[in-house]
Amino acid sequence: MASAASYGEGPLRGVRVVELAGIGPGPFAAMLLGDLGADVVRVDRPGGAALGIDPARDVTNRNKRSVTLDLKDPDGLATALDMVERADVLVEGNRPGVAERLGVGPGPCMERNPALVYARMTGWGQDGPLAQRAGHDIGYIALTGALGMTGPAGGPPYAAANLLGDYAGGSLYLVIGVLAALQHARTPDGRGQVVDAAIVDGTSHLTAMIHGMLAAGAWQDRRGANLLDGGAPFYGTYETADGGFMAVGALEPQFYGEFTRLLGIGDEAPGRDDPAAWGELRAVVAERFKARTRDEWDEVFRDSDACVAPVLSLREAPRHPHLDARGTFVEQGGITQPAPAPRFSATPTAVSRPPALPGADAPEVARDWQLPALAGTARPGSGRSADTGGSADSGRSADSARPVSSAEPADPAKDSDA
Repeated sequence: MASAASYGEGPLRGVRVVELAGIGPGPFAAMLLGDLGADVVRVDRPGGAALGIDPARDVTNRNKRSVTLDLKDPDGLATALDMVERADVLVEGNRPGVAERLGVGPGPCMERNPALVYARMTGWGQDGPLAQRAGHDIGYIALTGALGMTGPAGGPPYAAANLLGDYAGGSLYLVIGVLAALQHARTPDGRGQVVDAAIVDGTSHLTAMIHGMLAAGAWQDRRGANLLDGGAPFYGTYETADGGFMAVGALEPQFYGEFTRLLGIGDEAPGRDDPAAWGELRAVVAERFKARTRDEWDEVFRDSDACVAPVLSLREAPRHPHLDARGTFVEQGGITQPAPAPRFSATPTAVSRPPALPGADAPEVARDWQLPALAGTARPGSGRSADTGGSADSGRSADSARPVSSAEPADPAKDSDA
């Protein structure tokens, strides 16, 4: 595992981003923009951290800086709009209408800065019957059909933390939208626009190939009956003698042949092309995997094209030789975390700043963004000097909206607008 690199240029160097504090997909999207080199300043609200963990360990707030502003105070709102005037992008993740009530909706922001990319992150979207309802990742992906594809045929669907909805269907689509809108804003037209990134839209978009297969009759609309959902015995996971698991993805015939040879069932394996024999084939494969430990099978398959890999835990993954050689994980401030991705040959990225502490960077941002009003807003006792870090999730004020989604439950006592 590599140590965090020195500050990288990043392809978005020079792009200024204002992030209105929230939890879940919005902060992750802003982190990704920061990883890519953008100057991300998080506007935290007075109060404690909303995520429920030590802000100094909230990795989604790395590569950012933080200022604390009360948007319900006229001076705080005026300073926020001054920041927007100097920014290229604004990211917010409140329920529809909340930013408008606070005075930082698209209208006043784009009046001050017509080239602004105003990026909105929600679960249900800005309109539709559910737009004002609370929600979390699992509910969003449930409605899209994506959750219904997971899990065994004879059991309930399961969610992989909040990776599929919040981050894949939400954050990544928000960033795609921001980058596309930035490109448009830099054309001779020079106009900004609103990006409406809804988790239900992005997650549905991720299922495009499956919908094509469904239309072609190549996918059954039920769990555990298809090529890629664990229905095929040559695409799934198997328990080993020590309680570990191996992942098998031997789809192509040549890879499947290598898989059965190394597994030692080449002569006894039932035909793979007959779905009626899949149950028998699965039983043979499962019995064989139970004969050795995970590490023993890893050794067998490691240098082959059988498309088999050990199922590692979060703590094990950074130590895998391949990921270690690539520097896929880095250590920064004692925290093991994924390195920025993807990689760039001319504008390398890096983890250049630790998780930003709420309000810790006001003097620095005041200087760099030429906003003297910010200089006196540094949060006392933030625990970090202006030269070393930035922002984290803050507590919500009584009238703030519940953030769109998070792995952590929101505090209803702080959500009178939700």
